[in-house]
Amino acid sequence: MSGPAAPAAPAPPAPSGALRRALATPAVRVLRTHFGTLAGTAILAGLLWRLGTGVLLDGLRRIDTPALLAALAVGAVTTVCSAWRWQLTARALGLRLPLGPAVADYYRALFLNAALPGGVLGDVHRAVRHGRSEGDLGRGVKAVVLERVAGQLALTVCGAAVLLTLPSPVRADARTAAVPVVLAAAAVLAVVLGARRTPSRRAGAVRRFLADARLGLASRRTGPGVALSSAVVLAGHLAVFVVAARTTGSAAPVVVLLPLAVLALAAMGLPLNIGGFGPREGVTAWAFGAAGLGADQGVAVAVVYGVLSLVASLPGAAVLVARRRRHPPRGTGDYAPATSGPAAVCAGPVSAVSNAKSAPNDSVRLASNSFPFSAEPSEGRPMTPDSV
Repeated sequence: MSGPAAPAAPAPPAPSGALRRALATPAVRVLRTHFGTLAGTAILAGLLWRLGTGVLLDGLRRIDTPALLAALAVGAVTTVCSAWRWQLTARALGLRLPLGPAVADYYRALFLNAALPGGVLGDVHRAVRHGRSEGDLGRGVKAVVLERVAGQLALTVCGAAVLLTLPSPVRADARTAAVPVVLAAAAVLAVVLGARRTPSRRAGAVRRFLADARLGLASRRTGPGVALSSAVVLAGHLAVFVVAARTTGSAAPVVVLLPLAVLALAAMGLPLNIGGFGPREGVTAWAFGAAGLGADQGVAVAVVYGVLSLVASLPGAAVLVARRRRHPPRGTGDYAPATSGPAAVCAGPVSAVSNAKSAPNDSVRLASNSFPFSAEPSEGRPMTPDSV
């Protein structure tokens, strides 16, 4: 006769609950927040360990006054065009944005992107600041997102044309992958367009975002200006890359450097960098090595390009200092035009404070105001790529 049955062992906790608790620990939160910075540091450390610091230091020593002046001049043109592109998208969404304050804020964002880890915190700051000043945080964020998307679209279209036509280490692979990529993009577009007809909250967010994207990027009023400014900005970045190559002593023809520059700019869009440094240096080292120009030369060009980009953003530091010294009174809007009529477009930067009517939005999370991004600016996670 058998004895009483043993009591059943308690069921183990659900794996999903354990995973959530593990992801909520402080160490994991810190790792998630700073993963991009750590990855960029690891890439740079690996390159320096493999190639040494000699060629890097030699490239930095070659930076001269003409290269710095060229970077400042090209940076001024690209920043004004970028601010104009931002103004067009913001106005299409119903937000005020005079060109003068837009240029000043764009310079400040470029400087913060270059000086702070992650490479996008400056864009997050200008998006939140503009949105709160106008009393609509969601539209302010969406205007910056669309402006950055326009730059990435220009890089994608022009970069694909360059990689498919000019000789480069990836031309054969690019031609092989062109048809599958186009088919995949068409499939994604079909899914997105189909989601517009689905009666759900997420589908509603997709519909609103696509409608705003059409207004901000592809309408008859904004489309030509966005396309022109994006082309000029991309040409400016490619020109700075060529200047960096010449500064380090590379004599490769421009038609050889352009595909390598496109690859470097695409790598800068990866959110795994320290102020832009990291993947750019790794991809450029590989591309130069595969093109027969030397991986060490590629690292030197990428680092000099980063230094020239930082120099081009230095006016943003002056904007930061000037606005901190002002200590403006409360109740004035950041972007309120100084005059009415056409002269308001070129009004200078106004005091940096939030509009009183946006106070209820101060605690609103970006996730609830903009599609499809969900990170808060305090988390340091990437919002948009910063290569173009």
